[in-house]
Amino acid sequence: MRFSLVIPCYNEAANLPLLLERCAPLGRLDGVEVILVDNGSTDHSAQVLARLLPARPGCRSVRVERNQGYGHGILAGLAAASGDILGWTHADLQTDPQDALRGLALFERHGDAIFVKGRRHGRPLADTVFTTGMSLFETLLLGAPLWDINAQPTLFPRRFFDNWRAAPDDFSLDLYAYYQARRAGLAVHRFPVRFGRRSHGASHWNGDWAAKRKFIRRTVSYSLQLKAALKP
Repeated sequence: MRFSLVIPCYNEAANLPLLLERCAPLGRLDGVEVILVDNGSTDHSAQVLARLLPARPGCRSVRVERNQGYGHGILAGLAAASGDILGWTHADLQTDPQDALRGLALFERHGDAIFVKGRRHGRPLADTVFTTGMSLFETLLLGAPLWDINAQPTLFPRRFFDNWRAAPDDFSLDLYAYYQARRAGLAVHRFPVRFGRRSHGASHWNGDWAAKRKFIRRTVSYSLQLKAALKP
């Protein structure tokens, strides 16, 4: 298996038919698999997946019985993946799962010792300003260039993942992976991705400024833990 794309899904039953439609061309490619992680959903996601997946070759699901965070779901999918190149993206269709193919092409061009992330455009100004501020904070605190940290997709070689230790279970996983890639000396390649509106439902972290404040507190706390881990 060349490439495994993991997509964590928490209460995304309304999005799943369109998501699987967008994933179908990936699943039909030789050496590519798509793993949808039912991340402890309490809606009808399990039933929707059971109904739709048999008609989607190359796509399969992993079930997490109790939601323990965004990062936990991704880690469960990565642990079940078979690819030499691993990656993840979001289920909300604000970025297209097929963007991962453009990321995968960078491995064919530059070799496998790289770390790949999308670079979002088309976002509301307030979100862009928020992301820029968080990127500057992380870059200055951790001493490594870390821009648009939560952009998707994210792709990396399996051997990089095999060296992860104590990866976080929440949204800090994006920061952890990006920062560990910088520390490991992987060349970072970014490519532009269109960031649109959700098809259904609301974001689980970016719904309002109260959610943003909670996200900031968690991210800052985890960033300080990473900073402390660098001390001799």
